[in-house]
Amino acid sequence: MEISILCDSAEHPINLWISQWVNKHSSTHEIKMCRDKSELVGGDILFLISCGQIISKPLRDLYMHSLVIHASDLPEGRGWSPYIWGLLEGDEEVTVSLLEAEDSVDTGAIWSKKSFEVPPHHLNSEIHKTLFETEMSLMDEALVLAETNIVGVPQSKLSGLTYYRKRSPSDSRIDPTKTLEELFNTIRVMDPDRYPAFFYQHGYKYTIELRKVEPNENDND
Repeated sequence: MEISILCDSAEHPINLWISQWVNKHSSTHEIKMCRDKSELVGGDILFLISCGQIISKPLRDLYMHSLVIHASDLPEGRGWSPYIWGLLEGDEEVTVSLLEAEDSVDTGAIWSKKSFEVPPHHLNSEIHKTLFETEMSLMDEALVLAETNIVGVPQSKLSGLTYYRKRSPSDSRIDPTKTLEELFNTIRVMDPDRYPAFFYQHGYKYTIELRKVEPNENDND
């Protein structure tokens, strides 16, 4: 199959997983990696992965299937960074949806969903690893489903519509007067490289990065 993948951010951490996926399938499929919608030339499948660009119908029509990977249990969690918002609200599980791209964001018919648990001790890098592995698994599944006469499930037949706004760097600000226990869930899900948790104190801005270390026999001393 002729496959295009559009991920418009070269800095996004998912790129490592996309590269591995491309290497895995490059011997059996013709795969083109794109950074901008102007590079789309048509084919069998277009994957929109961590893509902020709106792909119009004329561009989607260049492909047999135009598919989006979205980290929420659609129609719950349409919009931006849904798994982050959900974890901040206390979710302990993330569902990832494979759906058809439409003019209205995150409204297309659902092809498949996969879920994974997020332990309360997992940090951003660990959450990303499981999330991106799940997304690549859905891309694998899409290759199989595309060979069938699949008819996705319209979201109009599903309940629970919610929508999340786009996060901004200011959403990573924490209140230094709160306890570490109160702040832990917020700090752990923040991206320490792109959107680190931060606070202001004594006229300065401070960022916080959590690192998980293995316990040792001296930890109780």
